[in-house]
Formats: sequence, structure tokens, C-alpha cells
Amino acid sequence: MEKKQKRAENIEYIVGAEKKIQDIITDAEVMPILKGAVKAGASSAIIADAQNKNLWTCGSHPEGSFFTETLSVYLEGEAVGKLEVAGDSKDREYLRGLSGLLIDTIHMILHTNLKRMLTTETHTTVVNKSYEELLEINRKLSISESRYRELAENLEKKVQERTEELRRAHAGMLQQEKMAAIGQLAAGVAHEINNPLGFISSNINTFSKYVSRLKDMVAFYNASLGDSRVPESVRKSSRQKWDELKLDFISSDIEELIKQSLEGAERVKKIVSDLKGFSHIDEGTEAVIDINTEIDRTLNVLTHEIPEGTEIIKDYYPLPGFKCNPALLCQVFLNIILNAIQAKKLTLKLFISTGYNNSRIVIRFSDNGRGIPEEIRSRIFEPFYTTKDVGKGMGMGLTAAYETITGYGGTIEVESRTEEGAAFTITLPVKRE
Repeated sequence: MEKKQKRAENIEYIVGAEKKIQDIITDAEVMPILKGAVKAGASSAIIADAQNKNLWTCGSHPEGSFFTETLSVYLEGEAVGKLEVAGDSKDREYLRGLSGLLIDTIHMILHTNLKRMLTTETHTTVVNKSYEELLEINRKLSISESRYRELAENLEKKVQERTEELRRAHAGMLQQEKMAAIGQLAAGVAHEINNPLGFISSNINTFSKYVSRLKDMVAFYNASLGDSRVPESVRKSSRQKWDELKLDFISSDIEELIKQSLEGAERVKKIVSDLKGFSHIDEGTEAVIDINTEIDRTLNVLTHEIPEGTEIIKDYYPLPGFKCNPALLCQVFLNIILNAIQAKKLTLKLFISTGYNNSRIVIRFSDNGRGIPEEIRSRIFEPFYTTKDVGKGMGMGLTAAYETITGYGGTIEVESRTEEGAAFTITLPVKRE
């Protein structure tokens, strides 16, 4: 009896006992999580105890402007420490999502380890129990084990969901940065080109008026030479000089040269206008647009990318206005058309059609390129998946297109056969919730 009592006194029960965070989780469990956060984009990740003493640290604070997200670590309803995640202030929302994922993971590890310790010590105490009590405890442990397994499965599912959310958030950030860069470039190009283009066009028009007057004066002199009072030698030498300078050809060609110069200036002006319109730098977040016009504008911006000999066949249907962020929708068209250009075999044929059916706009892009192999067709909308060589693509173009279209309540589908081209079909609801 004395031996049993002494053994019972050596047992330390978790329930009601004060435990520190470092008593429950280990370096091997925490450090991979913090390193993963740094790899995912954070500059530093730190876990400290209730007295603000750093227990685990990974990374360092960034230089310049940075943002810190601090969350409390709870154990059995009491704060026992804190998690601090720091990074670039531009990634504020991303860091908040990453911090939420980390704190959920740490809480789950704490909860699981605490329960495991309780289970271990409970097993120690039941040694002296009767057989019937052991059966009852075993039954309860089986229930607990089932619950723990369920918790573990839910944790894994939650981690996968949060990871996917982070990947999509990252994709969205990249897309926004890309569109902002295009907008800034368009505004800069428009400003730098429009000013000299304006005085070039003005000068050419003025020059055309001056040339017209000079031609009238030359014609007057030429007609005056026909006067009988002008010596024959003068008329002969004047005619010889006229022919030598090829003034007949110059008189007929100079107007064509001026016309071509004005047309070239107007073409440059249109390219700048299309580039600026493509980025929609002067518009707000959303506007009502004509999709047919935006497709043509995208094609004009891609003029330098479209290979010579390409045949573009359009079949447009009059469409109702569609409210959206025009720059994002133009980016969708650009990514799909670029894929068709890059997948061409010899001569590219690109078919573009639009339609309107049951309050939904339907847009279809099809080409005669190499097509998409069946084994990768289901992955083309995945973030960072690409079949291009290293350095030639990030695998975000079609991902961004998918996110934009589904964000407006639409769908984007692909049909393809190897070596027989591919077709992307987009549907967009005109009225949406």
C-alpha cells in the first residue's frame, strides 16, 4: 500500500498544472514552420513567450518600410506567448493571411501535444485500476483517438485550403503589379511621344502649305518663260535645268511624301492611344465597356508580336455593355492571343468570335497551332505551371485569366487536340450578383 501511494505521488497531472509553451512543443516541430513562412515571402518569423523572450527565430527584419503582424499564442484559453511575422509593407494583406495560417498550425500542434501528454500520463495512472475500469478507459481512449484522427485530418485539409488561398493571393498580387507597370509605361510613352508628335504633325501641315506656294511660284516662272520676249537661250537653259533637277517628278511626288508622313504620324498617334486605352490608365477601377472594341484594341497593341502572314478572322456580334475592370479583361484577351501566337506552327490562323445568348456574353478564340496535350490540359490554369523554357514564362498568364473571368461570375473552358489547335471559350454574365 505504501509503495502504491509513493508511486501515485510521483505522477504529475496536466489538468490545472501551469505549462509553458516550450514545455509542450519542440524545436523540431516549430522551426520547419517558421522556415516555411520565410520561404513563402515573410522576412522574419518569431515566437516569444509571455515575457516577450524570443524562443524561436527565423529570418530578420527587412530594410526600409516593413509591416509586422503580431498574434497571441493561447494554451487552454490563456495567452502563453506571441507570434510575430514581418515583411515588406507592400505585402500587408499577404502577411496577415500567412500569419493566420501559422497561428492556426501552432495552436493545433499545442493542442495535439497537450492531449498526447495527457494521454500518456493517463496511461500511467490506470495501471492500478481494475479490469472493468481499464475497459471503460480504453473505450474512452478509443473515442479520443478517433477525435484526434479527425482533428489531424481537418488540420491537413485546412492547411491545404490556406495554402491554396495564399497561392491565389500571390497570383492576384502579381497580376495587379503587372497591370500597374503596364499603366505607368503607357502613361509615360503617351506623354513622351504625344508632345513631339504634335509639333511634327503641325510642322508637316505647315510645310505642305509652304510647298504649295512654292509650286505655284515655280509654275508661274515656268509659264513666264514661254513669253516670246524671253531669249531662246534663256528658255533653253531653263528647260535643261528643269529636267536636270527632275522638277516634274518632284512636283508630283512631294504631295505623296507629305501624305505618307502625315499618315505615319497619325498611325503613331493611334498606337499610343491604343496602348493607353489598353491599360485604361485614365479610368477608375470599373467601367462599362464594349468587349468587341477592347479585343480590337488588344490586337493593335500586339501588332509587333503578330507574325507576318497571320490571318485573323473576326466574327463580332453587337454586344451590350459589360461593367468590369477594363485593364484586367484586356489582359485576359492578351494572354490568350499570346498563347496562340507562341503555339503557331507555320502560318497562324486566329478565329475570334463574340455572341450573346441568354443574358451571357460568349467570346471564343481558336487557332490552328500545336494544340495542348491531353496530359497537361487539366493543369493549364494552375498557378506557376508552364511548359515554356526557363526565363520565358512564369505560368501566371492563364491563371490570371481564370481568376479574372471567374471573379466576374463567368467561365473559361478549353478544347484542344494535339497538332489541331486549341479553342478558349469565355462566358460572362451581363447581370451578376
